Amino acid sequence: MPANDKNRKQSPSSTMSTLTHSDGAGGARMVDVGDKQHSARYARAVGIVRLSAKGVEVLAQKKAEKGNVLATAQLAGIMAAKRTSELIPLCHNLPLSQVALLLELDEQNASVNIEARCKTFAQSGVEMEALTAVAVAGLTVYDMLKSVDRGLRITEIKLLEKSGGASGSWKLN
Repeated sequence: MPANDKNRKQSPSSTMSTLTHSDGAGGARMVDVGDKQHSARYARAVGIVRLSAKGVEVLAQKKAEKGNVLATAQLAGIMAAKRTSELIPLCHNLPLSQVALLLELDEQNASVNIEARCKTFAQSGVEMEALTAVAVAGLTVYDMLKSVDRGLRITEIKLLEKSGGASGSWKLN
């Protein structure tokens, strides 16, 4: 085991302060999770797509030229979560047991609110899958509405909570 791996496993605080995806020379490396215990893991992420009044109108009346925007974005987000390890370098391939994606038009705030919840029983966390699901769902909304709403903005993509593994549970305050 490399020296930096030994140091990283000494305490939770040292794990947080050590970069785990680079070697001593600054090169990229995939973290070895082979010795970690499998555990139930969960992550929840959110994001927002900001719309113009025209974008809200098209979504509310279900008149987008490309079809059902929210259903298509939901499917795209689920598919993206399943392919996260192909999109994010050094991300482990996980056996996802659940990807739930909710997209909701908020007419009052001129936005589409996106929430992803991912579960697995694995040796690595599932945060990247939840974040990827939200990001790709937002990009899909953007793609499907860009012809009627040039000012679309994908904002506030963030992890809200995660659980499982040695680091335990975490929630954004």
